[in-house]
Amino acid sequence: MTDDPHATSTPQALPHASAVQRLVLVTGPAGAGRSSAVRVLEDLGYEAIDNLPLSLVPRLLEAAPRGGALALGIDSRNREFDPPHLLDLLAQLDARPDVAHEVLYLDCLPEVLLRRYSETRRRHPLAPSESPEEGIRRDFELLAGIRERADVLIDTSDLSVHDLREELDRLFSLEATVRLGVSIQSFSYKRGLPHGLDMVFDCRFLNNPHWQPDLRPLDGRDAAVARYVEADPRFAEFHKRVRGLVDMLLPAFVEEGKSHLSIGFGCTGGKHRSVALTERFGKELAGAGWRVSIRHREIERRVGARVAEPPAAALGTKA
Repeated sequence: MTDDPHATSTPQALPHASAVQRLVLVTGPAGAGRSSAVRVLEDLGYEAIDNLPLSLVPRLLEAAPRGGALALGIDSRNREFDPPHLLDLLAQLDARPDVAHEVLYLDCLPEVLLRRYSETRRRHPLAPSESPEEGIRRDFELLAGIRERADVLIDTSDLSVHDLREELDRLFSLEATVRLGVSIQSFSYKRGLPHGLDMVFDCRFLNNPHWQPDLRPLDGRDAAVARYVEADPRFAEFHKRVRGLVDMLLPAFVEEGKSHLSIGFGCTGGKHRSVALTERFGKELAGAGWRVSIRHREIERRVGARVAEPPAAALGTKA
């Protein structure tokens, strides 16, 4: 054991892979790149199936050989697709120790989706006889609960297929060195705890940038906000203790056979302190070699809220 409070043990491969069925459920709004992601996962060694009816997923898992890896593409175009049904399926999978599952959500800005449909002149599957704007709006509303439940969210708005392949290779590689996936997310206590967190840290005791007029419109991803939060005299000790705890537990979770760990940082509004902590810990753990995914629930909700506005405003269509 090292005396350095910020040092981490070398991430290890999952020990019980031969006894666990790995499953990645790929979803997201139509046009965001789900089909491309499924093909990439197939290239990475997953048995890939697109548009599988939800009722067949449990039967497929019973028939699949243990130790393999499945990638299933599921979205609003699927036969039998129903968000509550999918959430029930995820709850069932949560209770199965023999299945290590993750929900991969391919997200995209609505204006980018509209441009993609305009360029290809394709009809939106949820509005075949109406405008693409209407289909995109319906898709976002339909998938809102699934988006919040996602373990890994990738925004494809600015990604090429090559960029997407690199990101999926980093997050879902099946090589022998595959490591525990760590999801770190920020949230607001006003909206309650996110689903499925394994560890939660409350950072509401730190100085709040909200009360600084020059920092209020920014969020914790901005360097000025991060500096303000880290200047709190209590920050250094808090960071040291949390980092030490996480560094101790990650190798232990790997030894237990856990494939995914979710860590949450909460503050009052989910915009400043929790975001700054999530960004810092995410970058530190990724730098130490862990497979890290970063999410900011309240910031993502504010971006996604635009789809609830009238289509012209939400999609940036010129009047």
